[in-house]
Amino acid sequence: MKIIFYCQYSWGMGHLVRSLEFARALSDHDVTLMVGGQEVDMDLPSHVRLLRLPVLTMDEKFTRLIPGTPGLSVDQIRHERKKTIYSLMEKHQPDLFIVELYPFGRSMFGFELEPLLADIREGRLGQVRAVCSLRDILVEKKDPCVYEERVIQKLNRHFDALLVHSDPEILRLEETFSRVADINIPVVYTGFITQQTDAANGRRLRRELALSSAQKLVVASAGGGRSGYRLLTSVIDACELLRDRLPIRLEVFAGPFLEKEKFKNLTARTSAGFRIRRYTKRFLDYLYAADLSVSLAGYNTCMNLLVTRVPALVYPYARQQEQPLRANKIKTLLPMKMLNSADIQPVPLSNHMDQLLHHPGIKNAPSVDLDGAAMAARFLGRWIDESVRNG
Repeated sequence: MKIIFYCQYSWGMGHLVRSLEFARALSDHDVTLMVGGQEVDMDLPSHVRLLRLPVLTMDEKFTRLIPGTPGLSVDQIRHERKKTIYSLMEKHQPDLFIVELYPFGRSMFGFELEPLLADIREGRLGQVRAVCSLRDILVEKKDPCVYEERVIQKLNRHFDALLVHSDPEILRLEETFSRVADINIPVVYTGFITQQTDAANGRRLRRELALSSAQKLVVASAGGGRSGYRLLTSVIDACELLRDRLPIRLEVFAGPFLEKEKFKNLTARTSAGFRIRRYTKRFLDYLYAADLSVSLAGYNTCMNLLVTRVPALVYPYARQQEQPLRANKIKTLLPMKMLNSADIQPVPLSNHMDQLLHHPGIKNAPSVDLDGAAMAARFLGRWIDESVRNG
């Protein structure tokens, strides 16, 4: 089966990481992953080819498109993107078109998706089925009634199925979208999509880092990096206080999208036992190796915490309901503490860190479905086969 997977990430990189894991699980198929955000170094499996669209990003309020190519206007980039997408669709004649998030979000990218989806529905691009790939929680809207009506109309008109990447025992779509009953296409809960690696890689990494059993490894991260700078600076300050009484090793991953000046300020704090980098492909290995994680509470970070079961301090991005809601849902499944703005000061943060660094951790895996990528791939395979058999 030929699949084209569209993913537009604009502020962080969570949408990209989740889409890549989904694409990785589609190993029995020919997959083209079409992405439209800033370039991030990533490993692709052999069955996935990458197509980078001319870059468009958005401001923090998601109200304005920002060109990612110097010298080109937004209108020029929009034109190039539409031409590239149509060329790819006509060349590959896919059986399946997967769209990440839209129409639940990324409405500003309707300029390229709406005419394409309309042509798919009219059969102008062959026998193509359209599927929406959706994370667990939607962000709140100023006018939820208008928003939900628009989503329902577009979803029922243009799509054939909706995959919700959540464990319904933990988070249901109804919690942030009231009109689920009006969706007329199949709604399938896949379980959460998580990255996977061997826990033994964490033990090997500790040996690579020459960590003794007495040393405490703290991993601090800020996702894509556009949020979380204050948290990371406070973690460095707190570790300075802690290492007077604990043998601390600190690894900071500031994010590929952190502003250059802020990253420079962080790297100026590098010292013996403290290392600051933007990004690592081995992040899950670092969490397996860690005694404590300090982070924001985005989808992928929370899933990584559930997989590795590392004690964690999380500071949810508070301008939207997404991260606080998710952290509240999973905090009982892990040795986890949610931080508020008052906690993001060196002294209280160091005390929270000290407490969790002495936590024995948990041995048993939390009772939550983390097999979302494989489940989604299996569903699509069965669904397409049945559709072909039934004509």
